[in-house]
Amino acid sequence: MTTIKEKEVKPLTRNKLLGIAGLGWMFDAMDVGILSFVIAALAIEWNLSPGQMGWIGSVNSFGMAIGALVFGLLADRVGRKRVFIITLVLFSVASGLSAFSTTLAIFLIFRFFVGMGLGGELPVASTLVAESVEAKERGRIVVLLESFWAAGWLIAALISYFIIPDYGWRVALIITALPAFYAIYLRLKLPDSPQFTAKKVRNRTYGQNIKALWSKAYAKPTLMLWILWFTVVFSYYGMFLWLPSVMVFKGFDLITSFKYVLIMTFAQLPGYFTAAWLIEKAGRKFVLVTYLLGTAASAFAFGNAETTMSLIIFGAFLSFFNLGAWGALYAYTPEQYPSVIRATGAGMAASIGRIGGILGPLLVGTLVMRGYDIGLIFSIFCVAIVIGVLAVVILGVETKQKELE
Repeated sequence: MTTIKEKEVKPLTRNKLLGIAGLGWMFDAMDVGILSFVIAALAIEWNLSPGQMGWIGSVNSFGMAIGALVFGLLADRVGRKRVFIITLVLFSVASGLSAFSTTLAIFLIFRFFVGMGLGGELPVASTLVAESVEAKERGRIVVLLESFWAAGWLIAALISYFIIPDYGWRVALIITALPAFYAIYLRLKLPDSPQFTAKKVRNRTYGQNIKALWSKAYAKPTLMLWILWFTVVFSYYGMFLWLPSVMVFKGFDLITSFKYVLIMTFAQLPGYFTAAWLIEKAGRKFVLVTYLLGTAASAFAFGNAETTMSLIIFGAFLSFFNLGAWGALYAYTPEQYPSVIRATGAGMAASIGRIGGILGPLLVGTLVMRGYDIGLIFSIFCVAIVIGVLAVVILGVETKQKELE
């Protein structure tokens, strides 16, 4: 069994890895966060129906599903670092070009490629970081990596509030795409995963790696992860890509909606930091179950909130618990597999999850068009999250401080 020892990963290297990987994570979050605000703006500028609004989020998730599958498989063959760079280049270029779209169809094409880059990068990034730190702090470091997502969302909310009303959504997209090229420059200097470098596994076929996920040793964690990822991503993209639009549906104007969502987004940071503290003390399963149940309760309360104050409060709790759960999810996933199939396993789980990300926004758009109440729609996401919790409780195994194979 190959393990990562303290002498192999110095604190400076570890912190540098976290910073460089986190920057790319932050720019990815900026784009996803901006998209939720852009959808609300496009609905007004292009006179989009709720169904068309739902397709924007779903096409993005469809690209993420393909990207997670393809680049996850590739990372176990050519290395985590190469795929890390390729996915960020794809994401950055497509995101910048999407700002020049003149029709919904063109915009959807670019969003597909943005999704491919984003979907491929996230599981590979968490795998690289997980393989590069020692067991006693691996969970905390990966959750801190995921906390950069909250920073990206906050920046996206600020850009949306101050830029989109006066300068338009195109300028906002360009602003979010350009800084990502700096992250590409930084990544060129990153070392690859020490476990990938040590294990000469590049002669394995893609088919062998996929088949191994469903071998007797890994079928149970694979089933658990696929259920968990599907339910979490289904609910996240169904709820968060629609948050600004839901505020508009509830009677607020566009600028006021952006302001309230910005306030809710601030709650993501303490969600990550508390999860990072708890994950090495109480364990992965405890954090996942607790924060997902908190998400389910908050989703139900937010969907049925009637006053402005209750919307803001329950929206903040939704951000707090959901993003804390995401941090634990990214820490937990790579720990289920040995290095030979780790990126494949993480990528395929994320890919299955992105199918949920396709269906979630479409479901909201379809049900809104048919006149269903927002409270009922958010109750559906509440039930989905509880199913994910049951998968962790019944099928999951605690991996706190477990040495990676």
